[in-house]
Amino acid sequence: MKYKRIFLIVCDSLGIGNAKDAKSYNDEGANTLQHICDYCDGLDLPNLEGLGLGNLGNFKGIYPLKSQLGYTLALNEISKGKDTITGHWEMMGLKTEKPFVTFTETGFPDQFIKLFEEKTGRKCVGNKAASGTEILDEYGEHQIKTGDWIVYTSADSVFQIAANEEVIPLQELYDACKIARELAMDERWKVGRIIARPYIGKKAGEFKRTANCHDLALPPFAPTVLEALKTAEYDVIGVGKIPDIFVNQGITKKVKTINNQNGMNRTIELSKTDFTGLCFVNLVDFDAVYGHRRDPKGYGKAIKEFDNQLEELMKYLNHDDLLMITSDHGNDPTYKGTDHTREQVPLLIYSKELIKPHHLEQMDSFAVIGATIADNFGVSLPLVGCSILNKII
Repeated sequence: MKYKRIFLIVCDSLGIGNAKDAKSYNDEGANTLQHICDYCDGLDLPNLEGLGLGNLGNFKGIYPLKSQLGYTLALNEISKGKDTITGHWEMMGLKTEKPFVTFTETGFPDQFIKLFEEKTGRKCVGNKAASGTEILDEYGEHQIKTGDWIVYTSADSVFQIAANEEVIPLQELYDACKIARELAMDERWKVGRIIARPYIGKKAGEFKRTANCHDLALPPFAPTVLEALKTAEYDVIGVGKIPDIFVNQGITKKVKTINNQNGMNRTIELSKTDFTGLCFVNLVDFDAVYGHRRDPKGYGKAIKEFDNQLEELMKYLNHDDLLMITSDHGNDPTYKGTDHTREQVPLLIYSKELIKPHHLEQMDSFAVIGATIADNFGVSLPLVGCSILNKII
Protein backbone atom coordinates (compact mmCIF):
# COMPACT_ATOMS: atom_id res chain seq x y z
CA MET A 1 0.00 0.00 0.00
CA LYS A 2 1.10 3.57 -0.70
CA TYR A 3 0.43 6.18 1.97
CA LYS A 4 -0.66 9.80 1.47
CA ARG A 5 0.93 11.08 4.68
CA ILE A 6 3.86 9.75 6.72
CA PHE A 7 4.52 10.98 10.26
CA LEU A 8 8.12 10.34 11.35
CA ILE A 9 8.74 11.06 15.04
CA VAL A 10 12.29 11.06 16.41
CA CYS A 11 12.43 10.54 20.17
CA ASP A 12 15.83 12.20 20.41
CA SER A 13 18.37 9.90 22.15
CA LEU A 14 15.98 7.02 23.00
CA GLY A 15 18.44 4.23 22.19
CA ILE A 16 17.89 0.54 22.95
CA GLY A 17 21.48 -0.63 23.45
CA ASN A 18 23.30 -3.47 21.69
CA ALA A 19 25.17 -1.43 19.07
CA LYS A 20 27.49 -3.74 17.15
CA ASP A 21 30.34 -1.24 17.47
CA ALA A 22 29.63 0.10 20.97
CA LYS A 23 33.11 -0.99 22.08
CA SER A 24 34.72 1.31 19.49
CA TYR A 25 32.92 4.24 21.11
CA ASN A 26 33.61 3.12 24.71
CA ASP A 27 29.87 2.60 25.14
CA GLU A 28 29.68 -1.09 25.98
CA GLY A 29 26.68 -1.78 28.18
CA ALA A 30 24.85 1.45 27.45
CA ASN A 31 21.10 0.98 26.96
CA THR A 32 19.04 4.12 27.38
CA LEU A 33 15.53 2.67 27.50
CA GLN A 34 16.40 -0.45 29.49
CA HIS A 35 18.24 1.45 32.21
CA ILE A 36 15.52 4.10 32.49
CA CYS A 37 12.96 1.33 32.95
CA ASP A 38 15.16 -0.31 35.59
CA TYR A 39 15.69 2.98 37.44
CA CYS A 40 11.95 3.76 37.41
CA ASP A 41 11.09 0.19 38.50
CA GLY A 42 9.25 -0.28 35.25
CA LEU A 43 7.40 2.04 32.89
CA ASP A 44 3.71 1.79 32.03
CA LEU A 45 3.57 2.62 28.31
CA PRO A 46 0.37 1.03 26.98
CA ASN A 47 0.50 2.61 23.54
CA LEU A 48 4.18 1.98 22.80
CA GLU A 49 3.79 -1.50 24.27
CA GLY A 50 0.76 -2.06 22.03
CA LEU A 51 2.84 -1.13 18.99
CA GLY A 52 5.34 -3.84 19.99
CA LEU A 53 8.11 -1.96 21.81
CA GLY A 54 8.53 -4.87 24.22
CA ASN A 55 9.88 -7.04 21.41
CA LEU A 56 12.96 -4.81 21.07
CA GLY A 57 14.60 -5.57 24.41
CA ASN A 58 14.29 -6.42 28.08
CA PHE A 59 12.46 -3.31 29.26
CA LYS A 60 10.97 -3.61 32.75
CA GLY A 61 7.22 -3.05 32.66
CA ILE A 62 7.03 -3.24 28.84
CA TYR A 63 6.08 -6.71 27.69
CA PRO A 64 6.44 -8.45 24.32
CA LEU A 65 3.09 -9.20 22.69
CA LYS A 66 2.05 -12.12 20.53
CA SER A 67 -0.32 -9.81 18.67
CA GLN A 68 1.01 -6.26 18.24
CA LEU A 69 -0.39 -3.25 16.40
CA GLY A 70 2.80 -2.25 14.63
CA TYR A 71 5.91 -3.57 12.94
CA THR A 72 9.07 -3.36 15.06
CA LEU A 73 12.76 -3.65 14.30
CA ALA A 74 16.10 -2.37 15.59
CA LEU A 75 18.41 -0.32 13.37
CA ASN A 76 22.21 -0.16 13.52
CA GLU A 77 23.95 3.09 12.62
CA ILE A 78 26.60 2.77 9.90
CA SER A 79 27.89 6.36 9.93
CA LYS A 80 30.93 7.42 11.91
CA GLY A 81 29.77 9.34 14.97
CA LYS A 82 26.90 9.35 17.43
CA ASP A 83 25.58 12.90 17.22
CA THR A 84 22.27 14.43 16.22
CA ILE A 85 23.24 15.54 12.73
CA THR A 86 24.90 12.24 11.82
CA GLY A 87 21.86 10.25 12.96
CA HIS A 88 19.27 12.41 11.20
CA TRP A 89 21.28 12.69 8.00
CA GLU A 90 21.65 8.91 7.89
CA MET A 91 17.87 8.53 8.28
CA MET A 92 17.50 10.58 5.12
CA GLY A 93 20.09 8.64 3.14
CA LEU A 94 23.54 10.06 3.93
CA LYS A 95 26.36 7.98 5.37
CA THR A 96 28.91 10.12 7.21
CA GLU A 97 32.33 8.59 6.62
CA LYS A 98 34.39 11.15 8.53
CA PRO A 99 33.21 12.15 12.02
CA PHE A 100 32.73 15.83 12.70
CA VAL A 101 35.59 17.48 14.55
CA THR A 102 35.20 17.73 18.34
CA PHE A 103 36.99 19.67 21.06
CA THR A 104 35.84 17.65 24.04
CA GLU A 105 39.20 17.28 25.75
CA THR A 106 40.77 20.66 25.00
CA GLY A 107 38.07 23.22 24.35
CA PHE A 108 38.32 25.37 21.22
CA PRO A 109 41.79 26.59 20.17
CA ASP A 110 42.93 30.02 21.35
CA GLN A 111 43.04 31.30 17.77
CA PHE A 112 39.37 30.52 17.24
CA ILE A 113 38.34 32.08 20.57
CA LYS A 114 40.37 35.25 19.94
CA LEU A 115 38.85 35.71 16.48
CA PHE A 116 35.37 35.18 17.91
CA GLU A 117 36.02 37.74 20.66
CA GLU A 118 37.36 40.29 18.18
CA LYS A 119 34.43 39.93 15.83
CA THR A 120 31.74 39.99 18.52
CA GLY A 121 33.27 42.58 20.85
CA ARG A 122 32.88 40.45 23.98
CA LYS A 123 35.26 38.21 25.89
CA CYS A 124 34.63 34.51 26.49
CA VAL A 125 34.59 32.36 29.61
CA GLY A 126 34.20 28.61 29.91
CA ASN A 127 35.49 27.05 26.69
CA LYS A 128 35.34 23.47 27.87
CA ALA A 129 33.13 20.42 27.65
CA ALA A 130 30.34 20.91 30.15
CA SER A 131 26.73 20.29 31.05
CA GLY A 132 24.50 23.13 29.89
CA THR A 133 23.06 23.63 33.36
CA GLU A 134 26.29 23.29 35.31
CA ILE A 135 28.14 25.85 33.21
CA LEU A 136 25.36 28.38 33.83
CA ASP A 137 25.71 27.86 37.56
CA GLU A 138 29.48 28.29 37.20
CA TYR A 139 29.53 31.40 35.00
CA GLY A 140 26.02 32.87 34.96
CA GLU A 141 26.65 35.41 37.70
CA HIS A 142 29.96 36.32 36.08
CA GLN A 143 28.13 37.02 32.82
CA ILE A 144 25.68 39.31 34.60
CA LYS A 145 28.61 41.32 35.97
CA THR A 146 30.82 41.40 32.86
CA GLY A 147 28.72 40.63 29.79
CA ASP A 148 31.22 37.96 28.72
CA TRP A 149 30.02 35.14 26.48
CA ILE A 150 29.71 31.71 28.09
CA VAL A 151 31.00 29.22 25.53
CA TYR A 152 31.28 25.46 25.84
CA THR A 153 31.22 22.19 23.96
CA SER A 154 30.53 18.49 24.64
CA ALA A 155 31.36 15.10 23.17
CA ASP A 156 29.26 16.29 20.22
CA SER A 157 30.68 18.42 17.44
CA VAL A 158 29.25 21.69 18.78
CA PHE A 159 30.17 25.23 19.80
CA GLN A 160 27.53 26.45 22.23
CA ILE A 161 27.07 30.08 23.24
CA ALA A 162 25.02 30.82 26.34
CA ALA A 163 23.67 34.31 26.96
CA ASN A 164 21.33 35.68 29.60
CA GLU A 165 18.47 37.34 27.73
CA GLU A 166 18.36 40.07 30.38
CA VAL A 167 22.04 40.87 29.81
CA ILE A 168 22.71 40.26 26.11
CA PRO A 169 19.93 40.90 23.58
CA LEU A 170 18.67 37.79 21.83
CA GLN A 171 19.47 39.19 18.38
CA GLU A 172 23.06 39.85 19.43
CA LEU A 173 23.34 36.21 20.48
CA TYR A 174 22.00 35.06 17.12
CA ASP A 175 24.39 37.39 15.30
CA ALA A 176 27.28 35.97 17.34
CA CYS A 177 26.23 32.46 16.30
CA LYS A 178 26.38 33.51 12.65
CA ILE A 179 29.90 34.83 13.22
CA ALA A 180 30.91 31.57 14.91
CA ARG A 181 29.39 29.58 12.05
CA GLU A 182 31.46 31.54 9.52
CA LEU A 183 34.63 30.99 11.54
CA ALA A 184 33.83 27.31 12.00
CA MET A 185 33.67 26.71 8.26
CA ASP A 186 37.47 26.58 8.46
CA GLU A 187 38.46 22.90 8.26
CA ARG A 188 40.45 23.25 11.51
CA TRP A 189 37.32 24.14 13.47
CA LYS A 190 34.52 22.72 11.31
CA VAL A 191 32.03 21.59 13.94
CA GLY A 192 28.64 20.26 13.01
CA ARG A 193 26.55 22.80 14.91
CA ILE A 194 26.73 26.26 16.44
CA ILE A 195 24.05 26.51 19.10
CA ALA A 196 22.52 29.59 20.72
CA ARG A 197 21.67 28.79 24.34
CA PRO A 198 19.66 31.72 25.74
CA TYR A 199 18.58 31.60 29.38
CA ILE A 200 17.14 33.76 32.16
CA GLY A 201 17.75 34.07 35.89
CA LYS A 202 19.60 36.10 38.50
CA LYS A 203 21.76 33.63 40.42
CA ALA A 204 23.23 30.15 40.44
CA GLY A 205 20.64 27.44 40.95
CA GLU A 206 17.90 29.56 39.38
CA PHE A 207 19.16 29.94 35.81
CA LYS A 208 16.79 28.42 33.27
CA ARG A 209 17.09 27.98 29.51
CA THR A 210 14.40 29.53 27.35
CA ALA A 211 12.73 28.16 24.23
CA ASN A 212 14.73 30.56 22.02
CA CYS A 213 17.49 28.03 21.36
CA HIS A 214 18.65 28.01 17.74
CA ASP A 215 21.04 25.76 15.79
CA LEU A 216 23.25 26.74 12.86
CA ALA A 217 24.27 23.42 11.34
CA LEU A 218 26.45 22.49 8.43
CA PRO A 219 24.37 21.84 5.31
CA PRO A 220 24.05 18.19 4.23
CA PHE A 221 26.99 17.21 2.00
CA ALA A 222 24.68 15.64 -0.62
CA PRO A 223 20.98 15.66 -1.53
CA THR A 224 18.72 13.89 0.96
CA VAL A 225 15.35 12.19 0.68
CA LEU A 226 13.82 15.45 1.92
CA GLU A 227 15.09 17.29 -1.15
CA ALA A 228 13.82 14.51 -3.42
CA LEU A 229 10.37 14.88 -1.86
CA LYS A 230 10.36 18.65 -2.18
CA THR A 231 11.52 18.49 -5.80
CA ALA A 232 8.62 16.13 -6.53
CA GLU A 233 6.32 18.76 -4.95
CA TYR A 234 5.40 16.78 -1.86
CA ASP A 235 4.93 18.54 1.47
CA VAL A 236 7.89 18.23 3.84
CA ILE A 237 6.92 19.63 7.24
CA GLY A 238 9.79 20.01 9.72
CA VAL A 239 8.65 20.13 13.36
CA GLY A 240 11.01 21.25 16.12
CA LYS A 241 14.73 21.26 15.29
CA ILE A 242 14.38 19.34 11.99
CA PRO A 243 14.70 22.48 9.81
CA ASP A 244 17.88 23.47 11.71
CA ILE A 245 19.42 20.00 11.33
CA PHE A 246 18.95 20.09 7.55
CA VAL A 247 19.56 23.86 7.22
CA ASN A 248 16.07 24.11 5.72
CA GLN A 249 17.13 22.03 2.71
CA GLY A 250 14.17 19.99 1.51
CA ILE A 251 11.78 21.63 3.99
CA THR A 252 8.54 23.17 2.70
CA LYS A 253 7.08 24.22 6.06
CA LYS A 254 8.70 24.92 9.45
CA VAL A 255 6.89 24.44 12.75
CA LYS A 256 8.66 25.80 15.83
CA THR A 257 8.20 24.07 19.18
CA ILE A 258 9.14 24.86 22.78
CA ASN A 259 9.25 21.39 24.33
CA ASN A 260 8.21 17.77 23.80
CA GLN A 261 4.61 18.28 24.81
CA ASN A 262 4.25 21.28 22.51
CA GLY A 263 5.93 19.32 19.70
CA MET A 264 3.38 16.52 20.01
CA ASN A 265 0.51 19.01 20.24
CA ARG A 266 1.66 20.67 17.03
CA THR A 267 1.95 17.25 15.38
CA ILE A 268 -1.57 16.36 16.47
CA GLU A 269 -2.77 19.66 15.01
CA LEU A 270 -1.02 18.83 11.73
CA SER A 271 -2.68 15.40 11.68
CA LYS A 272 -6.02 17.22 11.43
CA THR A 273 -4.92 19.12 8.30
CA ASP A 274 -4.77 18.00 4.69
CA PHE A 275 -1.31 17.51 3.20
CA THR A 276 0.48 14.98 1.05
CA GLY A 277 4.00 14.03 2.06
CA LEU A 278 6.13 13.85 5.19
CA CYS A 279 5.74 15.34 8.66
CA PHE A 280 9.19 14.98 10.27
CA VAL A 281 9.25 15.61 14.05
CA ASN A 282 12.08 15.86 16.57
CA LEU A 283 11.34 15.70 20.32
CA VAL A 284 14.55 17.12 21.74
CA ASP A 285 13.76 17.20 25.47
CA PHE A 286 14.53 13.50 25.89
CA ASP A 287 18.14 14.31 25.02
CA ALA A 288 18.69 17.92 26.07
CA VAL A 289 16.68 18.04 29.28
CA TYR A 290 17.01 14.50 30.61
CA GLY A 291 19.76 12.54 28.85
CA HIS A 292 22.57 15.08 29.06
CA ARG A 293 21.53 16.07 32.57
CA ARG A 294 21.58 12.43 33.68
CA ASP A 295 18.00 12.44 34.95
CA PRO A 296 16.57 8.94 34.42
CA LYS A 297 13.48 9.69 36.53
CA GLY A 298 12.64 12.78 34.48
CA TYR A 299 13.38 10.88 31.27
CA GLY A 300 11.00 8.11 32.30
CA LYS A 301 8.26 10.63 33.09
CA ALA A 302 8.80 12.27 29.68
CA ILE A 303 8.44 8.91 27.91
CA LYS A 304 5.14 8.30 29.71
CA GLU A 305 3.91 11.77 28.71
CA PHE A 306 4.84 10.99 25.11
CA ASP A 307 2.97 7.69 25.31
CA ASN A 308 -0.16 9.52 26.48
CA GLN A 309 0.02 12.01 23.61
CA LEU A 310 0.75 9.22 21.15
CA GLU A 311 -2.70 7.79 21.86
CA GLU A 312 -4.25 11.13 20.88
CA LEU A 313 -2.22 11.31 17.66
CA MET A 314 -3.18 7.78 16.66
CA LYS A 315 -6.87 8.69 16.93
CA TYR A 316 -6.50 11.29 14.21
CA LEU A 317 -4.48 9.21 11.76
CA ASN A 318 -6.31 8.42 8.54
CA HIS A 319 -6.41 4.96 6.99
CA ASP A 320 -3.90 6.06 4.35
CA ASP A 321 -1.42 7.46 6.94
CA LEU A 322 1.76 5.79 8.17
CA LEU A 323 3.39 6.48 11.54
CA MET A 324 7.10 5.80 12.16
CA ILE A 325 8.72 6.26 15.59
CA THR A 326 12.49 6.08 16.00
CA SER A 327 15.57 7.77 17.49
CA ASP A 328 18.87 9.23 16.30
CA HIS A 329 21.35 7.89 18.91
CA GLY A 330 21.41 6.95 22.58
CA ASN A 331 21.96 9.01 25.71
CA ASP A 332 21.85 6.61 28.64
CA PRO A 333 21.28 8.80 31.73
CA THR A 334 22.69 6.09 34.00
CA TYR A 335 25.94 5.76 32.00
CA LYS A 336 29.30 7.42 32.59
CA GLY A 337 29.79 11.01 31.49
CA THR A 338 27.04 13.28 30.18
CA ASP A 339 27.10 12.58 26.48
CA HIS A 340 25.54 10.48 23.73
CA THR A 341 25.94 6.71 23.67
CA ARG A 342 26.37 4.50 20.61
CA GLU A 343 23.27 2.29 20.52
CA GLN A 344 20.78 0.69 18.23
CA VAL A 345 17.58 2.68 17.75
CA PRO A 346 14.01 1.37 17.62
CA LEU A 347 11.75 1.64 14.62
CA LEU A 348 8.02 1.25 15.27
CA ILE A 349 5.72 1.39 12.23
CA TYR A 350 1.93 1.73 12.44
CA SER A 351 -1.03 2.17 10.14
CA LYS A 352 -4.72 1.43 10.66
CA GLU A 353 -4.56 -0.67 7.49
CA LEU A 354 -1.91 -3.17 8.66
CA ILE A 355 -3.13 -6.76 8.37
CA LYS A 356 -0.81 -8.73 10.63
CA PRO A 357 2.08 -6.59 11.90
CA HIS A 358 4.95 -8.37 13.60
CA HIS A 359 8.57 -8.07 14.70
CA LEU A 360 11.23 -7.91 11.97
CA GLU A 361 14.92 -8.75 12.09
CA GLN A 362 17.34 -5.90 12.83
CA MET A 363 18.80 -4.04 9.87
CA ASP A 364 21.86 -1.93 9.19
CA SER A 365 21.53 1.81 8.55
CA PHE A 366 19.01 4.31 9.81
CA ALA A 367 18.50 5.03 6.08
CA VAL A 368 15.99 2.16 6.05
CA ILE A 369 13.61 4.93 7.16
CA GLY A 370 14.40 7.34 4.34
CA ALA A 371 14.45 4.59 1.74
CA THR A 372 11.00 3.41 2.81
CA ILE A 373 9.63 6.96 2.68
CA ALA A 374 11.19 7.56 -0.76
CA ASP A 375 9.80 4.25 -2.03
CA ASN A 376 6.33 5.16 -0.82
CA PHE A 377 6.28 8.46 -2.68
CA GLY A 378 8.06 7.19 -5.78
CA VAL A 379 11.10 9.47 -5.55
CA SER A 380 14.79 8.61 -5.90
CA LEU A 381 15.99 6.07 -3.35
CA PRO A 382 19.05 6.99 -1.26
CA LEU A 383 22.39 5.35 -1.93
CA VAL A 384 22.32 3.68 1.49
CA GLY A 385 19.47 1.92 3.22
CA CYS A 386 16.91 -0.54 1.90
CA SER A 387 13.18 0.10 1.69
CA ILE A 388 10.93 -2.20 3.69
CA LEU A 389 7.71 -0.84 2.18
CA ASN A 390 6.92 -4.23 0.66
CA LYS A 391 7.11 -5.80 4.13
CA ILE A 392 4.60 -3.39 5.66
CA ILE A 393 1.32 -5.08 4.76
